[in-house]
Amino acid sequence: MQKKRYSSSMGCFHIIKRVICIDGSSPDTGKGKIKFKSSSSSNEVSHGFHLVEGQSGHDMEDYHVAEYREKKGHVLGLFAIFDGHLGDRVPSYLKANLYNNILEEPSFWADPKSAIKNAYNSTDKVILENSMQLGPGGSTAVTAIVIDGKDLLVANVGDSRAVLCQSGTARQLTVDHEPHNERRRIEKRGGFVTNLPGIYLYLLITPIS
Repeated sequence: MQKKRYSSSMGCFHIIKRVICIDGSSPDTGKGKIKFKSSSSSNEVSHGFHLVEGQSGHDMEDYHVAEYREKKGHVLGLFAIFDGHLGDRVPSYLKANLYNNILEEPSFWADPKSAIKNAYNSTDKVILENSMQLGPGGSTAVTAIVIDGKDLLVANVGDSRAVLCQSGTARQLTVDHEPHNERRRIEKRGGFVTNLPGIYLYLLITPIS
């Protein structure tokens, strides 16, 4: 999880927007902005999103969050991508619950790093405990929280990636968690990595504390 000062510069976003044409009317496309005001400054944050269904032949399994909430006198921009695998139940659950769990952590304002980590872990535990209902699938997660248009909190699990675009320059903020890179840690904690037909590297982890 990283905390960084945030600039509302959208140079990179406009370049991406032109390339993938996100001005369409698809329900998986949207944009918005909000203005943050204080006694000393004013800051505007814009956002946009576009989801593209792949050619795998199955239904869309990706979910996103792009919304603003007021909490304890602060305005929070909440953004996330959940890339589902083997079904959409887990990413759907994450969309509905992960941010609620993060913001309900008692230490969120005093220690956001620990709060976000705890919320990720507790949400994962609930998913494992309800695997019969949620099915065999899973999901990546990458979340970004903009606080009052000034501070940016970023966290991820899996290979979904956060990239900061500023003045036309892109910089990767997160580290992809790939099975071949994580193999030693996974096996040490009781899981295993294997190859399955049609899937490059498939990760199977037993429930562990």
